Amino acid sequence: MQERKQIIFKTPDITKMQEVVINHRTKIYIAVGADPEEARTRYWARQDAKGKAIFAPKKPALT
Repeated sequence: MQERKQIIFKTPDITKMQEVVINHRTKIYIAVGADPEEARTRYWARQDAKGKAIFAPKKPALT
């Protein structure tokens, strides 16, 4: 019988990261020395991409 290897996930230490405020409810953490403006634009690009459909919706068939 095979033993399952345990997956150990270590969470990043946010005390060693730089906080970037996106809006009054959203904060993200990036590496120290990274560009906060680039992080904001990448965040908003991902959020905008979430709402868009990859394929155009089909038009309903007229009967």
